[in-house]
Amino acid sequence: MNKIVKRVIQVGTPLVVVGVLLVPRVGLFPTSSSATAIAPRGGAGALPVTGIVAQLTKAVDRYPVNGELYPNQVVELVSETVGKVVTVNFNDGQRVKKGDLLLKVDDSDLQAQLARSTYQKQLLEAKLERQRQLLDRESVSLESYQELETEYKILLADIELLQVKIHRTEIRAPFDGQIGFRHVSEGSHVQQNTPIATLTDNSVLRIEFYLPEQYWNTLSPGKKVTFHARGIDSDIVAEICSIDPQADAATRKVLVRGRYENRANLLAGLFLDGEIIFSDEEYIRVPTEAVVPEMAGKRLWVVRNGKATSVPIKIESRDNRAVEVTAGIHVGDTVLTSGLMQLREGATVNVRL
Repeated sequence: MNKIVKRVIQVGTPLVVVGVLLVPRVGLFPTSSSATAIAPRGGAGALPVTGIVAQLTKAVDRYPVNGELYPNQVVELVSETVGKVVTVNFNDGQRVKKGDLLLKVDDSDLQAQLARSTYQKQLLEAKLERQRQLLDRESVSLESYQELETEYKILLADIELLQVKIHRTEIRAPFDGQIGFRHVSEGSHVQQNTPIATLTDNSVLRIEFYLPEQYWNTLSPGKKVTFHARGIDSDIVAEICSIDPQADAATRKVLVRGRYENRANLLAGLFLDGEIIFSDEEYIRVPTEAVVPEMAGKRLWVVRNGKATSVPIKIESRDNRAVEVTAGIHVGDTVLTSGLMQLREGATVNVRL
């Protein structure tokens, strides 16, 4: 009997072990793991993903520059003659018009010489006329007439020289502008080149700045440059009027000059900071993580009719966070940005924007 029981145990134990292993596989006793494996994924079967709506974004390529303001015209007024100042017709900071008399130096001695020469001129004119009549009757020689005529012409030249000297005793405004601080007063004795004042025309200002050599051919006369001056809330928009045809050999930079209609009444000499906008265009911008690289190029996953669709695209790099799509999608397309590895062509997706 003991042998029979022993035999049954030897044969039955392996069978029990095999049965325990086979029962879960044939599904006689459902388990939690088998129930999870057959449950549908995603509830209704749609794959949850995130996406964006393709929109136009403005691309602005710019370069910062620093500039300085220069007056349209500026001149240091100086005395052209020696003498005593008899009239000063301007005040500090006064605006003047072209041709206005600003200062007068005493010219009484020159006026006296001019009056004397004028009387001599009248006398010689009458004498020259009588000589001409006598020459017509051959009563005087041609040589005598020519000598008198030469004397008359010399006198005319002396009168013109006196008028020039008298004109130099007057300082007049060469253009419209604003007078700076005056350096003389009535009664002052001036010499040649004695400073009188500075006349500045700030109606139009020149803005000069340097640009690296790699950018010089991106500019042309007429292009706008935006600057900002301290103490001024609004921007200053200047128009490029000229570019130096020679780059600075030491800095490899090119001098650029702009023109600004001085509506803000800025002063020459102010320092400006600004920027040049080389391009201002709109493009479709998408995150870099939405782009799927392939051997043949780049692709994006978009949603059309509720289904995921892969489309080939062409891109240009902008930065490490986004790219410019130049072909393949349109404004308004929904571009998927996550769950890309699980996507299949035509898969139903649940997009969260």
